[in-house]
Amino acid sequence: MLKSQEKLTAKPGAMCYMSGNMQMDNNYLPENDGGVWQWIFGKRVSSTIFFNSGSDDGYVGIAAPFPGRILPVDLTNFSGELLCQADAFLCSVNDVSVSSTVEPRPRNIEIGAEMILKQKLRGQGMAFLVGGGSVMQKILAPREVITVDAACIVAMSATINFQLKSPNQLRRAVFGGDNQLTASLTGPGVVFIQSLPFHRLSQRIASSRSVAGPSLRDNPKFFIQIVMFFFLAYVMIVSSIILTDV
Repeated sequence: MLKSQEKLTAKPGAMCYMSGNMQMDNNYLPENDGGVWQWIFGKRVSSTIFFNSGSDDGYVGIAAPFPGRILPVDLTNFSGELLCQADAFLCSVNDVSVSSTVEPRPRNIEIGAEMILKQKLRGQGMAFLVGGGSVMQKILAPREVITVDAACIVAMSATINFQLKSPNQLRRAVFGGDNQLTASLTGPGVVFIQSLPFHRLSQRIASSRSVAGPSLRDNPKFFIQIVMFFFLAYVMIVSSIILTDV
């Protein structure tokens, strides 16, 4: 719901329906998604602005891009700052800015919360985030520690101490597996945890699709077999040419 002269900023394509007194426009916001650097690497740098120019209240229906839960978050309860995943931000009302926490030219390789949670929300307005599957809000007391799958973190307070844990086994890191990267979070603060990250959902869909027939991307063993077949064929052809010349 938007009162008169209020605005809502959303990702392109997030609008499902809106009232007749709303005006919609696509604007370039330099602070969003890292600006020109992100545009060069194929990211969207424009946002859709919905403005209520009438005297009556209006409304905008915002839909999540994948099955999940939409979380309304008042940034005033988080001291005006919140870290979130790159695909978690959906829209915001009034004074909220979205900036990238990843430098285009990193000066060090230290992996912290800014490298995993790639966006930072600032302001005193209302932000709406989306999480896949079920979403739980966990309030951490001072010095309380929780270990979480890094991909399952939707957003968290800037006051939380974030430490990334490397996998214990090299084989697990090379050949993959669930919960490969875990993070140790130390309070105080609030963290939102999702049960089904979007990339994990897409992997499940891709793996179920690959059951019908093998593909080079989903079945590396099949790719190696194809390479070996062409290599043996090449050796046989070259050998036959040499024997023929002799």
